[in-house]
Amino acid sequence: MKNAKAYIALIFICIVWGTTYLAIRIGVIHYPAYLFAGVRQSIAGIILMAGALVINKKTDLSGGNILRQMLVGFLMLSVGNGFVTWGEKYIPSGVAALICSLMPLFAVLFNLFISRKDKFNVLIVVGMLMGVLGVGLIFRQNIADIAKPSYLWGMMAVLVATASWALGSMVNKKNVDPVNSFLNSGMQLFFGGLFMLIISPMADNYTDLQLWNRDGLLALLYLIIFGSVLAYAAYMYALSTLPVGIATLYAYINPMIAVITGYIVLGEKLDIYTIMAFGTIVLSVFLVNKGYRVQHRASIKNNEELTITGAHPEIVPAEL
Repeated sequence: MKNAKAYIALIFICIVWGTTYLAIRIGVIHYPAYLFAGVRQSIAGIILMAGALVINKKTDLSGGNILRQMLVGFLMLSVGNGFVTWGEKYIPSGVAALICSLMPLFAVLFNLFISRKDKFNVLIVVGMLMGVLGVGLIFRQNIADIAKPSYLWGMMAVLVATASWALGSMVNKKNVDPVNSFLNSGMQLFFGGLFMLIISPMADNYTDLQLWNRDGLLALLYLIIFGSVLAYAAYMYALSTLPVGIATLYAYINPMIAVITGYIVLGEKLDIYTIMAFGTIVLSVFLVNKGYRVQHRASIKNNEELTITGAHPEIVPAEL
């Protein structure tokens, strides 16, 4: 089978990234959220940077590049991963995964507001409405728990985290032709983790903290090795070999794996509303992505026609 290794890598990503929500939930039961996430990402960053330097000796340690990776690390990890980890102290891992699956909607929405050329169309609007409906179903599923302020704050934290991850991804995408992409990713992980460790004393409660806990440490080890280092390397390989549309299919599969593993291991709620929320959100992401691709193709065609006729469309750089 052609590209068999890449498809194996993709399956690995779907399984591992789908189970990281469960591992995070287990970790924050035993450890403060920001301390747990900060240790995870900073250690993973050091490992990835070391591996990157072994594979590729070229580096870009200019001040501009380091500051860019610090910004991306803050948005995607300190806020993105950090808020998800904190939120999972109060909400089930499956609920967190369903909310995080809205990330592509935020990315498209940000891009539509930033770009003057891209506009909303019917598919995008319908997809956005479906996404809102999916979130509504999540709230409906957990309506009794929402009366608890901590539960509501947990859901809001994961929602903010999802938006921040999308924004950080857009900032990262602006760094075209990086000298060493793996090193950059390692710096993002390291700086993101470092910021979380700095935030931890202000955000975490260290009362009754016990450093040795078997389940918590196993969850941390799993997240460092599998969730951060191996899965990211597998994703980079799949992305370089397979079409983007196929390589990113994990985003549709991860939430259901998270919901099922949370149900099996921790006894989290799994009912008809969970299944409806999953199906609605997956459909919304599909419609928004399809609508954006239609819009993008139309924009390219329009630019080509303007060029042929001698007109030149206004080019406005995106600023974040």
